Amino acid sequence: MKLWPSILITFCLLISGTLLSQEETTIDVNKDISITKVYEQVIKEGYGTPKVYLDLANAHYFESNYKSAKKWYEKVFETKELVTSKVLYRYKQSLKALNEDFVTNKYLVSLSTN
Repeated sequence: MKLWPSILITFCLLISGTLLSQEETTIDVNKDISITKVYEQVIKEGYGTPKVYLDLANAHYFESNYKSAKKWYEKVFETKELVTSKVLYRYKQSLKALNEDFVTNKYLVSLSTN
């Protein structure tokens, strides 16, 4: 009679030990992916489009990496596509963060917006 409680306790301890020792095997696939690195790789492989340039510029802009954002906004301006007031605003904000002049900027002058 006294054997059953000890068997039950031993069984519970073995099961709980097994459950606790099992390792978490799920992997968060989005954990270490940087969108800027992905877009830069796409461009390096030769698949750059104005939309990709704009997305890359915006990604750098929102990461406060204004120097890179400026570079990719200028690439958008060179294609003369997807240039909106929002894009111009973000480009000007990038220039402002880099302490660069609006008046002498060739992209702003060519778009006739100051």
